[in-house]
Amino acid sequence: MSSEPTRRIVILRHAKAEWSDGDDHERPLADRGRKDAPVAGRWLAGSGVTPGLALCSTSARTRETWKLAVSELPERPRTVYEDRMYEASLGELIALLNEVSDEVQDLVLIGHNPGMHALADALAGEAEGDLLARMNRSGFPTAAVAVLAFTGSWKSVEHGVGRLVAFWTPHS
Repeated sequence: MSSEPTRRIVILRHAKAEWSDGDDHERPLADRGRKDAPVAGRWLAGSGVTPGLALCSTSARTRETWKLAVSELPERPRTVYEDRMYEASLGELIALLNEVSDEVQDLVLIGHNPGMHALADALAGEAEGDLLARMNRSGFPTAAVAVLAFTGSWKSVEHGVGRLVAFWTPHS
């Protein structure tokens, strides 16, 4: 049996945003997004995962999603608004995870597609039941949440390291 701690990564895609011809970074949530984000927070609160750290993209829609979701959690984790998460590639997201302190057991990422879906898919070397097929069929819609578990250090996060243990969407 491994003495390495089990860690969890919660991947939350921002809730539904308004469409705009303006600055993409500043797009706010749509009405549906403002309804779905707290529901995602309630799901997370009931999941048994208690994140010690949240890494959130700096876009308006991710910040608003997190503000509404985190208000449903029993404990508010330390939140870092991370510029590098906006339009981050899969490699950039893994590099961010590799920087996380090993003092953090559970982490939540609040970001954008295609990065959030790509990250969940890449890290999931295994999955419980049909979760991976469900996640890939859904396309990782807005306000979707994936939870992956792995053992070891954050520095060891790489493709296939995790087990997809939960996948939830607000409209499934």
